[in-house]
Amino acid sequence: MRIVICAKEVPDPDAVNNYALEGRLVIGDDGKTLTQASIPRLMNAYDEQAIEAALRLRDAGRECMITVVSAGADVGDILKHAAALGADEIVAIPFDAAQADYHVAGAILAAYVQSSGGADLILCGRQASDDDQGVVPAVIAERLGLPLVSIARAVDLIDGPAARVTRVTPDGDEVVEASCPAVVTISNELGTPRYPTMAKRMQARKKQPTTVALESLGLAAADLAPRVALTRQFVPTVQGSCEMIAGASARELADGLIARLRAESVL
Repeated sequence: MRIVICAKEVPDPDAVNNYALEGRLVIGDDGKTLTQASIPRLMNAYDEQAIEAALRLRDAGRECMITVVSAGADVGDILKHAAALGADEIVAIPFDAAQADYHVAGAILAAYVQSSGGADLILCGRQASDDDQGVVPAVIAERLGLPLVSIARAVDLIDGPAARVTRVTPDGDEVVEASCPAVVTISNELGTPRYPTMAKRMQARKKQPTTVALESLGLAAADLAPRVALTRQFVPTVQGSCEMIAGASARELADGLIARLRAESVL
């Protein structure tokens, strides 16, 4: 069985949040990009959990070839991290992602899967932490004509072959089955992904990703033309206020809080 995981490099969300809280997050003159060059870039956390989902299938005794693919300019570091986690194959598709949208990214990844012999299971993170759109997996599924199962907290393989997926919903867990090949998006409810050992990290440093040229994927010009363009990005002004509730006892404090919430129509 071949499992393909699509991974994306993103700015470290913790570093971005820290800059924002300190008021030092600045958008460049183009109105679209951050000026802080010191913000580290790493693998999208949801994509890392997608790798963990594949590794758990292997741990359960499933024979599988795990391929991690990433499209972008400098994705070597996150792919080596994928190798350290346990990926059998790492693939880089160099291209300028600055002007691309999710349609372009999905088209490229779908074309890679198709050109490389297909996959029995395609795993993606539920969304990327930099834009939070979660559209690329749906584009991949649409272009390949595959079923899509979203927001999974657990994935198992059963005879068929088929994927049995436990989905996270507002009303509780939902278990569905989809014939393979299929696309499944992994959510953080899967749990904390494993951390690579030092020995695995040292081995991965020597592993070079397979580079696939964009021109070799057979995509038309229309496939590489973005349909959505980012026109402006800005850091919102965060304002807050604190109001203290007076009271001589816990009961008076509780009564005062309830009265205040009712006055604001919260209750």
